[in-house]
Amino acid sequence: MEVPLSPEKQTQLAQLAAHRGQAADTLAAEVISHYLEQETRFVAAVNLGEAELERGEYLTSEQVGEQLERLFRS
Repeated sequence: MEVPLSPEKQTQLAQLAAHRGQAADTLAAEVISHYLEQETRFVAAVNLGEAELERGEYLTSEQVGEQLERLFRS
């Protein structure tokens, strides 16, 4: 797979990789891997939240406010 980058992004990637003592390809693979891990966790969290919402497991904004007030008073 090839990922097209603008000349500016290619330069930026090369500079960052050189600063870290890595090849640009290695850094790019690490960055993509990190992004995919984060995105996977985000999608899982959204799916969990949607399932909780469908089951009626949620707080209203008023309930959240009340809980925060109690927390700050403690």
